[in-house]
Amino acid sequence: MLFRESAQTIAARALDSSLYLHLTEQFVHMHGYRPSAAEVRSWERSIPALAAALNDAGLGEVEVMLEYALPLNSKRADAVLAGVHPATGEPSYVVVELKQWSQAEPDEDDPALCRIDTYAHPVLNPIEQVRRYCEYLINFNGAVAEHPGRVSGVAYLHNATEFGVGGLRAIELDSAGQMFTGERRGEFIDYLRARLSAKVPGARAADELQSGRTVPSKQLMSVAAREVREREQFVLLDEQQVAYRMVLNAVRKAKQSNHKEVVVVTGGPGTGKSVIALSLLGELFRQGVPALHATGSQSFTKTMRKVAGTRKREVQDLFKYFNSFMTAEQNSLDVLICDEAHRIRENSANRYTPAAQRTGKRQIDELIDVARVPVFLLDEHQVVRPGEMGTVEDIKAAAAAQGLECHVVPLESQFRCGGSDAYLRWVVRLLGLQSGGPVVWEPDDRMQLLVADSPQEMEEFLEARRAQGYGARMSAGYCWPWSPEPKPGDPLPADVMIGEWARPWNLRGERSVSGAPPSALWATDPAGFGQVGCVYTAQGFEYDWSGVIIGPDLVWRGDRWITDRTQSKDPVFKKSTSDADVDRLIRNTYKVLLTRGMIGTIVYSTDPETREKLRELAVVVPQEAVPA
Repeated sequence: MLFRESAQTIAARALDSSLYLHLTEQFVHMHGYRPSAAEVRSWERSIPALAAALNDAGLGEVEVMLEYALPLNSKRADAVLAGVHPATGEPSYVVVELKQWSQAEPDEDDPALCRIDTYAHPVLNPIEQVRRYCEYLINFNGAVAEHPGRVSGVAYLHNATEFGVGGLRAIELDSAGQMFTGERRGEFIDYLRARLSAKVPGARAADELQSGRTVPSKQLMSVAAREVREREQFVLLDEQQVAYRMVLNAVRKAKQSNHKEVVVVTGGPGTGKSVIALSLLGELFRQGVPALHATGSQSFTKTMRKVAGTRKREVQDLFKYFNSFMTAEQNSLDVLICDEAHRIRENSANRYTPAAQRTGKRQIDELIDVARVPVFLLDEHQVVRPGEMGTVEDIKAAAAAQGLECHVVPLESQFRCGGSDAYLRWVVRLLGLQSGGPVVWEPDDRMQLLVADSPQEMEEFLEARRAQGYGARMSAGYCWPWSPEPKPGDPLPADVMIGEWARPWNLRGERSVSGAPPSALWATDPAGFGQVGCVYTAQGFEYDWSGVIIGPDLVWRGDRWITDRTQSKDPVFKKSTSDADVDRLIRNTYKVLLTRGMIGTIVYSTDPETREKLRELAVVVPQEAVPA
């Protein structure tokens, strides 16, 4: 959070503007850039309105946590009020979403969305927004996980009249989702008094919430079966929920009339694209809507088939590859969910494709043609192979060529790397994928970053984390040859050799060998620790602790990175692949590897000068952190 004090103190600091200076300083420290003028303006106009209501309610001792960061993602609630419930005497928390809107109306297709003049596309109804913040907080904070009744939520539209926004109450209201306008300020004060005591300070309740253990993230793979077969396992927030509902609304329109449209969901690592994909698939599957999930990733597809379809073959059959639709009939599906769509290739044919199926049709056109609502989820900066061409512009152009509507929903908040925006910015600056050059890592309370002096030190550190119950994996750039798969019972060849340290690559095949899991399960099977993963098995997955070996294909020289294509053993790089493309793809590879960890990343470079540069930028592993 950016600031925490009693309502009385916040009101006083708002008067002399010191509050906004402090919020700005904290924002810059946590995020690495200055808040926008609109964000500062919203603080200046909305926080005093909330503080005044609390003080008028006699709740000056209630603790107010401003810009409260939800655990394990980068979303922030405008305020969380902490106090004691006047009836039960137990801790009580009110999540508050503040809006300056003077008017808004529900979307004609879906009252959980709404429209305001300043936005071209629908946004989430603030009642639904705060309700989902409450659900998420309960799911991920141990202080309230067993006591969901302690959390309530309210949207306060202090500039609005009932005439201007009353229609937003068309959706169901409950304890986690209420709304008050400036015109009903008295009712808002009564609401606060009913949940927060004026007799007991809220500082201790705030302490308890802040110290609440972060409930381990519901890893995508471990809950996929329930997600698809039973019910939603994830709480979708803000633009995630907008994307989810836009697809479901498009599906409903398609069923009601002869309608077809394209939806693109775009966002960086960990913004929840695959969570949205699974939530959609689960909901559509439960409704009996003909829908499939497709990717260009063998590891991701096989893992989905194994985990989500453990007992039911029909569930396994929901997961396909992008090249599965060469001969499919047009609009034979209602929905096709294309996850990891940045891996779309120019066409689906390969050397094994029969001549009769070699139509010359582009893969992107095949994917659009097969469904009434094709959905593409992608991150343009995760392209790691030559020939991958899934971009927003490619999809929009393909849709326009068929005269189809194409809606693009950007995802901004991210859930990977502990929800640390600062860490993701550090990675893209480090690798030169964003201007400005590398910067020193300033530790935050969301993500840990360490530099190892040797691969042995890295492995021992990760092994110690595993002993504490965390998941961990080691991955590396594709800088070592890859031996053929051994026969069952034979040891795995230790191809990744660094001095006296040597470990095998992850398996390439579809069966377990010598205790190592098949390729598709390396990132999710605990037995994957001990083999070194490559980008193609790590991409799309996450684990608690990530160890990354930067190989000799990317080295620091003087004041810049140098990529050396001669050091890459990746067979996808052909002579025809330009140096510029190789440089971009190698940097993207390390971006993928460096953004797999949920709790922390430990990095090692095989190059001495590069190791020295990394030591300047991040924390060297403390000796006490590695077992003797």
